[in-house]
Amino acid sequence: MTFRLDSCPGKGERMSGSERTRVLVTGADGQLGRALCRSGEERGVNIVALARADLDICDRSSVHEIVRHCAPTHIINAAAYTAVDAAESDADAAYAVNSEGPAHLAEAARDIGCRLFHVSTDFVFDGGQGKPYTPDGVPNPLNVYGASKLAGEKAIVERLGDSAFILRTAWVYSLQGRNFLTTMFRLMRERSHLRVVEDQVSTPTSAESLAIVLWRSIEKGLSGMNHWTDGGVASWYDFAVAIAEEGNARGLLTTIPEIAPVPSSEFPTVATRPAFSTLDKTRTRARLDYAGRHWRAELRAVLTNA
Repeated sequence: MTFRLDSCPGKGERMSGSERTRVLVTGADGQLGRALCRSGEERGVNIVALARADLDICDRSSVHEIVRHCAPTHIINAAAYTAVDAAESDADAAYAVNSEGPAHLAEAARDIGCRLFHVSTDFVFDGGQGKPYTPDGVPNPLNVYGASKLAGEKAIVERLGDSAFILRTAWVYSLQGRNFLTTMFRLMRERSHLRVVEDQVSTPTSAESLAIVLWRSIEKGLSGMNHWTDGGVASWYDFAVAIAEEGNARGLLTTIPEIAPVPSSEFPTVATRPAFSTLDKTRTRARLDYAGRHWRAELRAVLTNA
């Protein structure tokens, strides 16, 4: 998926046939971006896939130039700064990607009249209410990463109002890149004993299932604030145990290591994480007429295709 300037229509040209829906995907080299491109191609979507080398969303002039030239009907912003701990000492970089970048995309989308679909995070919440957060819940981020993502949401709404689609999600993983799944596989192959945090709870969400929900949302013409994760809830410890069991059952791990649950206090981090940031998906499920799968069933599907 390499961007070519000549793959977009020139100024004044009209798109025809399948090209009437043209989706520009930013962050196409990330785990969600790759999943979007794979599932989008399977759905016959005309995709312009832009990796960071193709488009730095922090560069306002480049964003406007490429969006004008490609004339997409939809933009999916899968580009993000996700280094939660590093953001505490590099707030400028986090805000540039997570707030200023989305603002540039929103302005460019507004200028040509296309739809913007943006991905945000459960970390906009503090995790203190003890029950799943609805889309209209009150944000209160505990760290710079969450604050920068919330600022991005606000920047989009300021420019596009409710016409934009914002999708908060949580604990995204895939078989590619650096994420909890790939980290656990590496550690489980190296060690016979692991300790994993048990007092942080949300929902693991596969990049593949998240991509499908984004395509469904485009097809349904959804807008506004929405929440989506795979079904159920889990702690990091629960997720690690499931990875070990399901990975071993599929021959991806030769042995199952001993995994001990521990409190977050045993793994102090630079950034504070929410304790219970589970998202309420009721509204989005109803709007999509789609329930999705439980997180463990989704994990099985991901590992079966490994």
